[in-house]
Amino acid sequence: MVNRASIKQQIMKPGLKRSGRLKKKKKDGKWIQKANIKKGALRKKLGVKKGKKITMAQLNKASKSRNPTTRKQVTLARAFRNMKRRS
Repeated sequence: MVNRASIKQQIMKPGLKRSGRLKKKKKDGKWIQKANIKKGALRKKLGVKKGKKITMAQLNKASKSRNPTTRKQVTLARAFRNMKRRS
């Protein structure tokens, strides 16, 4: 015979609901203020001179980089580019 208390302990692990799904966190709308942005870092990595624009071809090429920081910078640059066009 199986002890019900031991089964209940196995089901109710910390961080899990009764259904066994993880709790979802609320998304914070102010992610941009928390972003650690180093202005000009991506431009320097890509070898673009100050005052010149980074082309989409350069961003596409940099998005395939092995460096995860560079990939994140490219994603952020694309997001900023889209924000500028929408406003």
